[in-house]
Amino acid sequence: MSTLAQVLKANSEFMNSKTIQRIHENSHSVSKFPNRHLAIFTCMDTRLVEFLEPAMGIKRGEVKVIKNAGNSITGPFASTIRSLVVSIFELGVKEIMIIGHMDCGISHSTSRELIQKMLSRGISLDAIKMVEAELELWLDQFHNPIDNVKSVVYKIRCNPLIPKDIPVHGLIFNPNTGAINVVIDGYKSKIEEHGTYYAADVERLEKI
Repeated sequence: MSTLAQVLKANSEFMNSKTIQRIHENSHSVSKFPNRHLAIFTCMDTRLVEFLEPAMGIKRGEVKVIKNAGNSITGPFASTIRSLVVSIFELGVKEIMIIGHMDCGISHSTSRELIQKMLSRGISLDAIKMVEAELELWLDQFHNPIDNVKSVVYKIRCNPLIPKDIPVHGLIFNPNTGAINVVIDGYKSKIEEHGTYYAADVERLEKI
């Protein structure tokens, strides 16, 4: 059975289950507006699925969750920033949490390795050259998930599109134990100390 067939079969069973009946019964209380006014930016790692949210005490309808590989930001108006802008100005988000995790796969990746894998799968060199500089900016600077969390917090705090009254926290999650530790307390940290991180990345992007 193909992956698509498995998904459709599971959905058919789900639609006829008691679970979906309970969801429908409670659907009137679930809104697109997060009732905890919180946005979470985290990694797409499979180990976080059905693990991170319960570890945080978060349920459906309470937060906005944004994900990408390595919870990384490479530019001042990258897709993550766009999602945060919508979350804040359209959906009522008043607080942001950046949640990295230990043993992040991106910390073991390099632009050169990824490019070789892309070439071996038939991606043209011309296509790769269009994004090579951004691949280097993204992958070759990611060495430690804790440092990455700090960098992302600073970029968001210093971004002129993000209101200064929005607390931005940095957390690190253990995908084996479920433990969460604070890297940066957004209620206490100041953006002035770390503005050079964002400025340096903007300068690199302008050269692409």
